[in-house]
Amino acid sequence: MPNKSSQRKSLKKAPGKTQLRIAVVNESQSRIPQKFLLSWAKKLSRQLERRGLSLGAVELSLVFLDPAPAKKINREFRKKNYATDVLSFQGDVDQGFLGELVICPEVLKIQAKQHGLSFQAELGYMVIHGVLHLLGYDHERSQKEADAMLGLQDQIFDKMTRAL
Repeated sequence: MPNKSSQRKSLKKAPGKTQLRIAVVNESQSRIPQKFLLSWAKKLSRQLERRGLSLGAVELSLVFLDPAPAKKINREFRKKNYATDVLSFQGDVDQGFLGELVICPEVLKIQAKQHGLSFQAELGYMVIHGVLHLLGYDHERSQKEADAMLGLQDQIFDKMTRAL
C-alpha cells in the first residue's frame, strides 16, 4: 500500500477529466443543502483539475452525523473523545471511489459562527479540507505539510466563493 505522499503524486498523473460525484447520507437531525453540495462538487472538480489533480470520474460519500455518533467514530479511529468537524476515510480511486467524509453539522454550525461564515460556506470549506486529506495531504505530520495543505485549501476556497 503506497504512503499518502506517493499516492498524492500518482493522483496528479491520473488520466481523464475530474468528475467528483457525491452521494449524501444524512443521519443527522440537521437539514443538509444537497443542491449546494452538488454545485460545490462541480466547482471543486474544476479547481482540482486546474491544479493538476486529475482523478477521472470518482464518487465521494458525504455522511452527516449528530455529535454523539460523530464523537464515537472520532474516538474509535483517532482516539479523540469529541465530535469533530470532518473525518476522512480513503477509498480506492482505481475503483472509482475517492472515499468518505463523515461530517458533523452541529460542529460546523459552531465553527461557522466563529469564522463569520454561513453554514454553507463552512460546509464547503470542510469538504475541500476532507477531499485534500483523501488526496494525501495532511496538516498534522509537519508544519511544512500543514502550510501546503491549508494554503491550497484557502486558495481553492477563495476561488470557489467569489461566485457565492
